[in-house]
Amino acid sequence: MQFLKKINSKAKSDSNTGFGINASSYGGRFFTKSGNANVKKSGIGLFESISWYHTMLNIPRWKFLVIIVLFYFSVNFVFASLYYAVGVEHLNGMTAVTSLDKFGEAFFFSIQTFTTVGYGHISPTGFATSLVAAVEALFGLLSFAIATGLFYGRFSKPKAHIKFSHNALIAPYQKGTALMLRLSPFKNTNLTDAEAKVTLGMKLEEDGVLVNKFYTLDLELSKINALNLSWTLVHPITENSPLYNLTKEDYENINGEVLIFLKVFDDMFSTTVVKRASYSFEEIVFGAKFLPMFSRSDNQSKTMLHIDKLNSFEKVTL
Repeated sequence: MQFLKKINSKAKSDSNTGFGINASSYGGRFFTKSGNANVKKSGIGLFESISWYHTMLNIPRWKFLVIIVLFYFSVNFVFASLYYAVGVEHLNGMTAVTSLDKFGEAFFFSIQTFTTVGYGHISPTGFATSLVAAVEALFGLLSFAIATGLFYGRFSKPKAHIKFSHNALIAPYQKGTALMLRLSPFKNTNLTDAEAKVTLGMKLEEDGVLVNKFYTLDLELSKINALNLSWTLVHPITENSPLYNLTKEDYENINGEVLIFLKVFDDMFSTTVVKRASYSFEEIVFGAKFLPMFSRSDNQSKTMLHIDKLNSFEKVTL
């Protein structure tokens, strides 16, 4: 990727972004496409660098369920092995004959103890077996308490259920052009007091040194009272814009990134939720405009918001 040797002198840079200016220390984009910081921490132990609670709240649902199921069966496998090592003859009610069947019954006895179901078909005798069962029962109670908290945390965690368009566009606007990107809520939530901030990050050469420069992009509307339909963020490219006079070839070759910070009030949780997104210059389409994504219902009694058209645009000549 190339870098820009000069930029519109009328554009004012922003030094309060939280990013450093030394471009040689940065690898890749500032944020991932999903809006997470593109940073990998090192110089500290694995268990110190990871918040397991936050990790379990943020991982995808299928990974969370797989971890819960694997943990459940792994723990019971370990305790079943302990019962088998102590001696299955200390488990009253055991009817199995073969070693595999004995381990199987010890495994299901472990499940009953771990979950505190206790059907009563098998019961421990002797100090060692009873001690293992007591430890497992305590471990099971603590495990289910933690799992319940994680399930509740995942369900109750406030989230900004908002989708961003895959691409940003350089589109016709009044007598000139504008940078446009679109977002929309996609769940049955009521969002109000939405506020957006868009920042442009670029690698520039100053006095022979490659530096990061950031510019706040003024928006046509930076706040709206209610976010019920789609919202197109529009940055008019005027003579004061850092994007002024950039060509299609510049967007294809220059290393630049548009960062979006959105906060909105969710009245269901009665709190402010945030969402971030990022568009590299490669993801900006030069000469295009978004297609409408909402319309009247057939009986004209409601407005239909077509989420599947969020990314729909058509090419135009600028």
